[in-house]
Amino acid sequence: MSQYVSRLGSTRVAPRIRFPGGFNGSPRKPRRIAMLSVHTSPLHQPGTGDAGGMNVYIVELAKRLAAINIDVEIFTRATTGSLPPAVELAPGVLVRHVDAGPYEGLAKEDLPAQLCAFTHGVMQAWAGQRPGYYDLVHSHYWLSGQVGWLAAQRWGVPLVHAMHTMAKVKNAALAEGDTPEPPARVIGETQIVRASDRLIANTAEEADELVRFYEADPAAVAVVHPGVNLERFRPADGRAAARARLGLPPDALIPLFAGRIQPLKAPDVLLRAVAELLDREPSLRTRMVVPVVGGPSGSGLAKPEGLQKLAARLGIADVVRFHPPVGQDQLADWFRAASVLVMPSYSESFGLVAIEAQAAGTPVVAAAVGGLPVAVRDEVSGFLISGHDPKAYARAIGRFADAPELVERMGAAAATHAQSFGWDTAAAATADVYTAAMCDHRRRARTHHG
Repeated sequence: MSQYVSRLGSTRVAPRIRFPGGFNGSPRKPRRIAMLSVHTSPLHQPGTGDAGGMNVYIVELAKRLAAINIDVEIFTRATTGSLPPAVELAPGVLVRHVDAGPYEGLAKEDLPAQLCAFTHGVMQAWAGQRPGYYDLVHSHYWLSGQVGWLAAQRWGVPLVHAMHTMAKVKNAALAEGDTPEPPARVIGETQIVRASDRLIANTAEEADELVRFYEADPAAVAVVHPGVNLERFRPADGRAAARARLGLPPDALIPLFAGRIQPLKAPDVLLRAVAELLDREPSLRTRMVVPVVGGPSGSGLAKPEGLQKLAARLGIADVVRFHPPVGQDQLADWFRAASVLVMPSYSESFGLVAIEAQAAGTPVVAAAVGGLPVAVRDEVSGFLISGHDPKAYARAIGRFADAPELVERMGAAAATHAQSFGWDTAAAATADVYTAAMCDHRRRARTHHG
C-alpha cells in the first residue's frame, strides 16, 4: 500500500487505507477512468495562458497511472478546429477534445456558460461505449468538478475531485490589484465538495482548508503530494554547463522567476527585492542576471509590459531578462542554471515549480504559503519568507551573494529532498484513493438497494 500523508498532521507517515466492511474479495482498482480538465489542455505549453502546474500534474499522473494498468481518458475543451477528436498522449492515455464554445479567445471567466455544451460532449463520447466503460471520474479544478458531478451520477460511478486552488483560500490572500474569485465559483466548489466520494488534497494544510472553508467530511479527504519527473528534473551536468547552453555568465548571481506572470505569483516582489539588493550592494550589478521565464495570465498586473515598466521604474531593466515560456526540458536547464528560484506567491496549493527546481539541484526562496512549507525545507533546501516584503526577499537572495558556496550546499540538499516526491509514489497513492472510493460507492449502492 503506497505512502500518502495523514490529514491530521504534516508528517510523511502513511496510514493504511481501510476499506469498508462487508466487501467480498480483494478491493479492485479501476481499469479505466475518465479524467476531466475543462479549462486547460494537457497538450498545452505550461506557463502560457491558463496552463501551469495543473497541466504538468495531469500529464504526469495519467502516464504513471497507465503504467500501473489504469487506462486514462482525459476530456478537455477543443481550442482549435484542426484538433482530431482523440489524441494518444502516451500508451494507455487518450486525450479527447470536446467542442464547447469558440475555439479562440474564450476567457476562463466565460467558461461556466460552456459547461452544458462540454457535458453534452462528454456524454456523447460515453454513449458510444459499452455499459460500465469508465469505473470512476477524476475531475480537476472546479469547472471540471461541475461536469464530473453530473457524469459520475449518470454513469453510477464514484467522483474523485482535486481542487488545485480554492476560491475562498485565494480571496483570503489576494495580491494588491488582483480580482477576487466570483461567488459563483464559491457556490460551485461547495456543491462539488458535497458531491465527491473522495477529495484529493496536495498537502495536510489544503485538507484542513477543505474541512474549514467548505465543511468537507475529513474521512473523505486524502492527502497525496504531487510528484516531480525525476528523470527530467535532475542536476545532470551541473550549473556551469546549463549556463553555457543558455548564454548566461558563468559566475553571475541568478535569481530566477519561472511561472505565469500574474499578481498571484508576485513576480513584482522579486523585482522590488532585486532593486533593494542593488541599492544596498551596487557592486552586484555587474554580476547579476534576473531571468523572468513565463507568459501572461489572469487579471490585473498580468501583462509582461507592466513588469517591464516596473523594472525600468526601479532602475533594474539592465539586469532583468524576460523570456517566453519554454518546454519542460529547457525549463529544467533554467532551473540548473539559476543560483536560486524565487517564488513569492500569495497562494499555492502545492508549488510544483519549487520541487522541480530543487530536483534540478537549485535552492528556493519562497513565501511560506499553501503547500510551499512542504515543498521547501526551510534553512536546508532554501528559505521560507513570511509575507511579501521585498526587503525580506532581498535579504534571503543576498545570502547567496555573500556566501556563493551556499548555492552548491543548499542545492545538493534540495536535490536530496526532492527525491521523495516521485510521480510513481503519487500515482500509486492516487490509485489507492480510487480503490477506496469504489469500495465506498459499492457499499452505499448495496445499502441503498438493500
